[in-house]
Amino acid sequence: MTADRHVAVVPGDDAAPEAVDATMSVLEQLALPVTWTVLKPGESLTAELADASDTVLFGSSNGHTGGLMQLRFGWGTYANVRPVRYIPGVPSSLRRPDDVDYVIVHEALEDVYAGIEGPLSRLAAAGVDLTTQYETAGTRLRYPFTAAGEGVYGIKIYTREGVERVARFAAALALRRKAQGHAGRVTIGGKWNVNPGTDGFFHDVARAVIEETPGVACDSCLADDLGRRFVMSPEQFDVVLLPNLLGDVLSDVGAGTVGGLGMAPSGGYGDSRAYFEPVHGSAPDIAGRNVINPTATLLSAAMMLDHLGLTDAAQRLDSAVRTVISAGDCATPDLGGTASTGEFARAVAGSC
Repeated sequence: MTADRHVAVVPGDDAAPEAVDATMSVLEQLALPVTWTVLKPGESLTAELADASDTVLFGSSNGHTGGLMQLRFGWGTYANVRPVRYIPGVPSSLRRPDDVDYVIVHEALEDVYAGIEGPLSRLAAAGVDLTTQYETAGTRLRYPFTAAGEGVYGIKIYTREGVERVARFAAALALRRKAQGHAGRVTIGGKWNVNPGTDGFFHDVARAVIEETPGVACDSCLADDLGRRFVMSPEQFDVVLLPNLLGDVLSDVGAGTVGGLGMAPSGGYGDSRAYFEPVHGSAPDIAGRNVINPTATLLSAAMMLDHLGLTDAAQRLDSAVRTVISAGDCATPDLGGTASTGEFARAVAGSC
């Protein structure tokens, strides 16, 4: 089979290379039309290699392995997609986890993650007005930043272009899921009750876009209540759209209800490029022991194959992971078993 796609593979740090190595053993057995460039553990991804690749599979990093900023900001991958789906056989904190199957989409380039920070003295010198939106007896309140002493600030930024494009992405995803039997609904989360100027803007702009999409329903939920519902009634969600910071935080809550970060894949999507990685967790405490659960990396790889148009292989890989976990006789320690990372991967390969 002639290779017509090129994928760069970044093993990452700590125990992550063991999960990536296990994943590659499965992918290589699938005999895909892909040329793989696999870096050494801890080796950073260069912009040149990234740009020469069709996509990137990136193992979890503790911050040592670089390259993610190129994939996110260099490629403009504004939509981070984090599926939250329960696989039977996985220990869960929920009483009824079987119906958990939703996707968190969070904006990935704006919000406080834009990295615009500095000392409070810079705001004071610039004459920035820190009058709040709160009122007491008709008087607008002012935070006394000039008397606050040493401190720092961080800017939360949402642009109309940024919100509209991620909202369009979420709406399109809801339509695809509707065709697969899901509700076809986007739930917008945020804290517009506290930050009407920023989160209120995100909500209103996103809602306008989604409501213009035929066939997609839309509702809203404050972020703190969203966290509660992820635990108590997660079956009510389909696609959840969130700003950057809240999406990053609440996706970990969702992952916790379906077995933890070892079960949590993700993909970063832009208009023309995408990359794939486990949500978080390089697991330094178990590095070198060959017991890390590679499921998040394997499922991220399945998302990657789907993006590359290798739909059949993506479905086979996804189904094989679910089959092995559901069987329960080859589970890694975090899933209550004694299987090694390699043993789990060989079981998955045998089920593909």
